[in-house]
Amino acid sequence: MSAQGRPERELSAHGERVRLDKWLWAARFYRTRTLAADAIESGQVRVDGERVKPAHAVRPGSRVSIRKRDVAWDVDVLRSSERRGPAAEAALLYRETPESAQARERVIAEHKIAQAAAAGRPTKRDRRRLEDFLNEP
Repeated sequence: MSAQGRPERELSAHGERVRLDKWLWAARFYRTRTLAADAIESGQVRVDGERVKPAHAVRPGSRVSIRKRDVAWDVDVLRSSERRGPAAEAALLYRETPESAQARERVIAEHKIAQAAAAGRPTKRDRRRLEDFLNEP
């Protein structure tokens, strides 16, 4: 407790602890703290491999696993922040593991290939060309 009777923030050996939902918001993984808290509650975010609550204190040295749809990140917390800043500043809060980056890039590439394959309906011109090709002897 401080001299004014307010509780002081917990400090670790490496730096300040911050709520997980605030950190995810500050690191720009989620647009709002509400979205971050919902993801934590649903088990899409884990700290050091364990399910936690949104108020769980995260500190430098923690490993956070984040899953959004098919894409997953495994990041090591480098710094804590309660303030959401520019993307360049947010990128300094964490470091993604090399395995996670490779897996994420592979999933994104697969999505792009699948999207290119499903280009949509053929145009009238494309249908006529296809019919002409199929009707050739």
